[in-house]
Amino acid sequence: MQRDKVKDKIIWTFDLIEEFQKVPETYLKHIENTGGLFEIRVQQGSDIFRIFCFFDHGQLVVLANGFKKKSQKTPKKEIDKAIKIKEEYENEKK
Repeated sequence: MQRDKVKDKIIWTFDLIEEFQKVPETYLKHIENTGGLFEIRVQQGSDIFRIFCFFDHGQLVVLANGFKKKSQKTPKKEIDKAIKIKEEYENEKK
């Protein structure tokens, strides 16, 4: 049941990002010094989830990786993984 609530909240957040031109940082935040990486922020009850993404020509949101947040600070390992996915995506498009 909890899993369905989390899934519904993630989908709701995706819809919000798709619908609004200016999305509040509560739901979508730019990550400094990452070359255009953003963090989709989802909270369901006491659980916090982060899904990294980036834009393709200002339109297409490409999802990279996500995780359940367990500490205040976003793990560098997760950011590095998202940057690698972004670089691979950009190299494939060339």
